[in-house]
Amino acid sequence: MKKIAIIHTSEESKNIARLILSQTHAQKDEAEIISRSSVGKRWKDFDGFVFIGAMGICVRTIAPYIKDKHEDPAVVCIDSMGLNVISVLSGHVGGANDLARDLAAMIGAREVITTQSDIAGLWALDTLAERFNWAIASDDDMNECIYAFVNRKPTALLMEVRDEGTDYLEKTLPPHVTVVNSLEEVDPQQFSLVILVTPYNRSVPYGMLELHFVPIIAALGFGLASHPDDYEVIYDQIDEAMSQMGVLPCYKHYCTIDVKKDEEFCAMLVDDLGEELVFYTAEQLAKVDVPNPSKTVEKHVGTPSVCEAAAILGSNNGKLIVPKVKGKNWTAALAIDYKYLRERKGHIEIVGAGPGDPDLVSVRGRRMLEQADLILYAGSLVPKALTDCHKPGAVVRSSADMALEEQCALMKKHYDRGHFIVRLHTGDPCIFGAIQEQMAFFDANGMDYHITPGISSFLAAAAELQSQFTIPERCQTIILTRGEGRTPMPEREQLHLLAKSRSTMCIFLSAAIVDDVQRELLMEYPADTPVAACYHLTWPDQKIYRGVLKDLAKIVHDNRLTLTTMLVVGEAIDNRSGLSELYSKYFTHLFRQGEA
Repeated sequence: MKKIAIIHTSEESKNIARLILSQTHAQKDEAEIISRSSVGKRWKDFDGFVFIGAMGICVRTIAPYIKDKHEDPAVVCIDSMGLNVISVLSGHVGGANDLARDLAAMIGAREVITTQSDIAGLWALDTLAERFNWAIASDDDMNECIYAFVNRKPTALLMEVRDEGTDYLEKTLPPHVTVVNSLEEVDPQQFSLVILVTPYNRSVPYGMLELHFVPIIAALGFGLASHPDDYEVIYDQIDEAMSQMGVLPCYKHYCTIDVKKDEEFCAMLVDDLGEELVFYTAEQLAKVDVPNPSKTVEKHVGTPSVCEAAAILGSNNGKLIVPKVKGKNWTAALAIDYKYLRERKGHIEIVGAGPGDPDLVSVRGRRMLEQADLILYAGSLVPKALTDCHKPGAVVRSSADMALEEQCALMKKHYDRGHFIVRLHTGDPCIFGAIQEQMAFFDANGMDYHITPGISSFLAAAAELQSQFTIPERCQTIILTRGEGRTPMPEREQLHLLAKSRSTMCIFLSAAIVDDVQRELLMEYPADTPVAACYHLTWPDQKIYRGVLKDLAKIVHDNRLTLTTMLVVGEAIDNRSGLSELYSKYFTHLFRQGEA
């Protein structure tokens, strides 16, 4: 949460100060209007200072208190007319640039940012560590590295992991940066700066500037002798042992067996050092295959491995980077989740494509599509345009003409090559997504997978119909279902039974049996209940036909609507009239209760 001080220096600027104060409180940030004379006394109390008035007044006020960008708060100046928001001090590290952007958007002003990397559209090197949870291992002066980088000196980039930060670097790679696979490719005659993103200790060629980011991605598993007297030095000893193995401190969390919960070393990790500590039972640890099992350890704690097994479990069954190393009263091992490794094993991401418009896939889903080595999309339901963002060399296949066995075999083939696979399903995969059989196959073959949700077509229907599917005191339930065709429905979920509630009903995959659907719905809904037949929602050829329930089958037949049609039934469709008084009463109640 940001804590902002606002200083207005004239009568004209008071209204701007009040607007910022109210908007900041609405965003759950802390803000306070203070006097100019109190800035010095309260310099350490705030994350940012916002001056509203002349730049000269701002600069003269803060000048006595400025130290360096790692200590100083963000300072922004807004002219008294509210036309320009200027980042003055601590642009990157202190966050003044971001604060200027936020305030400019808030009051409708122009942001003025003079930091060279921002103007040039280059990476803000001094913010990457905090932004992506990286440590910095290099000794070279950050300002020297930034100077070389923003002046577009040839730069080599070595990335030995894959995470959000490296995805960002790859996606926004400037022309003067060359990605290399090893430092052997770095010629000091060709490059001035080397940027590394790796947990490994690497030696950069002599005479070159080095900026080394260490991603915090590993699980450190450890075992302890009972109540070691030297527990205060074990922390440093483990770091030293890992360093000798060529690995820098990159531990996301520490992991061990639960019988060690009361050890002083564990208390020190959490209470004094603020580390995250995860415990596993002997039963959990015993199930993990490790390279160095110990009968002695098994005899004492019930599992043949503590440190290696704990590291593997803590890394989501990842790769053991450092096998068991032994100290005087401790053992340790290091593992990294495969998702962070560039030589990682295969992974399958089941992605919800949304209703059809490529702009309606989630940001995460789009990122998955851009990274995939194989995109297998449901071609009869998902527009191919959604796959146009694929990277060069990716395999893009429609599954429309493939049996389930063929689909699984293709994914397994790519998985075994260590490829990243996207299985692209329409809407959200959990709604008639046919992913259950695929997940059973993945589970049976020990394949790693994850699901990225998507926007369902029923949400697109509400948007395109400009309708709210829930109306206070009228309809508070939305039913997502299908009619009974070749796939039987459970008896308790027959349409005429679901229709008893007269809720808003969104019926998938049922245009071909619309006569049966209409007959069952008319058993409970009035014949004049509004309906909509929505074909290819959000696709370029989208068509929506409105009517009433008694004409639903005729609408579908007359317009030759097909499988990719959603049928929507309920009084919520286009319902505007007669609700003003109801909404007024409803929202008045919410405001009185402090809920809106």
